[in-house]
Amino acid sequence: MVVYVDLIFLTNLCIDGALIGMTAWMRKTKLVWWRWLLSAIVGALYVVMMFVPEFDFMFTFLIKFGFSLVMLTIAFGFKGLQAFARTLGTFYVINFVAAGGILGVHYMLQSSGELFNGIWFTASGGMSFDLKIAFWFTFIVFFSVLFLFKAVQSSKRKTDRMTTYLGKVEVCIDEVVISCTGLLDTGNQLTDPLSRMPVMVMEVSLWQDMLPASWKGRLKDEAPDNLILELDQESFQWQDRLRLVPYRGINKGTAFMLAMKPDRVKVTMEETCYETTRVLIGLDGGVLSSDGKYQAVIHPELVQDAASAQSTALSAGATEKPLNVV
Repeated sequence: MVVYVDLIFLTNLCIDGALIGMTAWMRKTKLVWWRWLLSAIVGALYVVMMFVPEFDFMFTFLIKFGFSLVMLTIAFGFKGLQAFARTLGTFYVINFVAAGGILGVHYMLQSSGELFNGIWFTASGGMSFDLKIAFWFTFIVFFSVLFLFKAVQSSKRKTDRMTTYLGKVEVCIDEVVISCTGLLDTGNQLTDPLSRMPVMVMEVSLWQDMLPASWKGRLKDEAPDNLILELDQESFQWQDRLRLVPYRGINKGTAFMLAMKPDRVKVTMEETCYETTRVLIGLDGGVLSSDGKYQAVIHPELVQDAASAQSTALSAGATEKPLNVV
């Protein structure tokens, strides 16, 4: 049997480097390139030692665990026991995910005959598996599993970040209460130029049962001022609440958005409730979120004004909450 030690070294250098890099990404830590390289070299040298008979004693659990501690110390340094323990746990989780992915793909591609030919029973009744995985198969599947794992984690991080900006919205007009999930858009600066009220955009489908029947399906493509002119021919109980708010869309000229003046709006985010009457509800004829995570876009002033008012009251030694925070 011919063993190419240089090929084994380079392969494990890439694998150990990828594991250290993925650990840093999971822990949101920036690596120094020479520490990263040195840590991967230490890990690759450990694998090469298996071909030296004098180093057989090194392939025990404690020595293996000790080498992983050395690798992580070189790559990340020691910044406290708690931080190091979290890095160590992350490192082993990624190792187990990669190893499990390789074994899973290997057995998934085997036929039943190949699978059972690799199983044998010992005299004591134990069951063992004869595992033979090709070098290039291991190399390709390893990086494929890491790529898939990173994609899944990236998607989860994106979802978690969005969740922190999601809140419950309640809009009250007369006896009607519309509830939905809203997304706080910190870049939203849409306000009514006359009253300077902030505009919170909602999907018109939430208000479909309260709007005139002739408006159904038309708000998306038709100018809202034309719809308001039609109200002369039919009654609408909230006609005096309607507003036209000018806005400029991306790569578009100035247009108008149909808006309504509610009695009050309540926004709940992270167990804090903000309530205000100084707001307009803009009606959007489309779908704000393709995956349905939210149906409204919360104007930042609805939260910032209430938060600043609460902070001012607390700094002044007030014992009561401001009116727009409950």
